[in-house]
Amino acid sequence: MTYVDPTSRELLADDAGTPKTFRDVVMAYVGLTKPRVIELLLLTTVPVMFFAARGVPELGLVLATVVGGTLSAGSASVFNCVYDRDIDEQMRRTRRRALPRHIVTPAAALVFGTVLGVASTVILAVWVNTLSAVLSVSANAFYVFVYTMLLKRRTTQNIVWGGIAGCFPALIGWTAVTGELSWVPIVLFLVVFFWTPPHTWALALRYREDYAQVDVPMLPVVKPARSVAFQIVVYSWVMVATSLVLWPVAETGVVYPVVAGVLGAIFLAQAHALHRRAKDSNELSVLQPMKLFHASNLYLSLLFVAVAIDPLLF
Repeated sequence: MTYVDPTSRELLADDAGTPKTFRDVVMAYVGLTKPRVIELLLLTTVPVMFFAARGVPELGLVLATVVGGTLSAGSASVFNCVYDRDIDEQMRRTRRRALPRHIVTPAAALVFGTVLGVASTVILAVWVNTLSAVLSVSANAFYVFVYTMLLKRRTTQNIVWGGIAGCFPALIGWTAVTGELSWVPIVLFLVVFFWTPPHTWALALRYREDYAQVDVPMLPVVKPARSVAFQIVVYSWVMVATSLVLWPVAETGVVYPVVAGVLGAIFLAQAHALHRRAKDSNELSVLQPMKLFHASNLYLSLLFVAVAIDPLLF
């Protein structure tokens, strides 16, 4: 039997009996799309378009790709919220979402997610190209069916392989401009792939009790912090090495490798610091995993900014 926090029950009861304004409902639908996740996905799409164009890409193409990508990512997030609504009600981090609060019904959310998905596919197919639309649909399907429904509640490797869906924007940004794939976007795809475990496991360390409560086998739930931190260090080294591979593969200018090297060194320092703290304690107050989590967001953001700037200078 799974324990439900009484506070959560009170919150849900209060929400169920409180009239909702139009703004409440609109914001609830927006929240279902997980805007912060979309921001990060777009940050790995637009810079790649600059890199593929070796300069500033056509504004209309960027706009169509951004709108299509936003709707696609939003669609996948909505479906994820519908499927995970049972555990979202019980987790501190997610129990204030629209479905646990009963502001939006599951049926309405499914319709919303479907409309977003169809709209994104049409926009990408008509105003970008077919390959980008196919990649977008593939990412959406992978996130919903492979990660959310198959992996998340079954294996500690859930976010390793499930994280593949979050790597697709790098491919889509490239194909939007070139109409084809090459080794350059694949390298960037792999950078995001190896970045995802350190990023997500740091967050999961912070909320490991939440995941344990709903029987989601995130690595920090089933392994001690020391083991998790060691794997974070391993993935971090591979991520930094992969990021530097872009230099010879894409024949970048000097800006990208310098920025990638500096950012990589800072990230590795944070990862090793977490590992040292994890050797001494399993307590959150000592581990401070959110330091690495926030550092990982900054790392990816600045790395892809460097991807965009490099071709403008060389």
